[in-house]
Amino acid sequence: MDEQQLSDVMATVLRVPAEEIGPGSSMDTVPGWDSLRHLTLVLALEEEFGIQIPDEEAGSITSYPLIKLVLSELVEARA
Repeated sequence: MDEQQLSDVMATVLRVPAEEIGPGSSMDTVPGWDSLRHLTLVLALEEEFGIQIPDEEAGSITSYPLIKLVLSELVEARA
């Protein structure tokens, strides 16, 4: 999985510069990352990476490291 691609998607949806997205990024640290933007982010990640994020995981991926972990697992399982 391409981390730059992940950062770019997150930055676009969360409306922050891509260089501000990284391991410390979470709902607590990124202004504007609210529940509506989170849903938009989940949909954008699914579209960008060609995966389906299960509902039970979609609500819990509230930080960059968690998103990266779940995406890596889903992309690898798809291959």
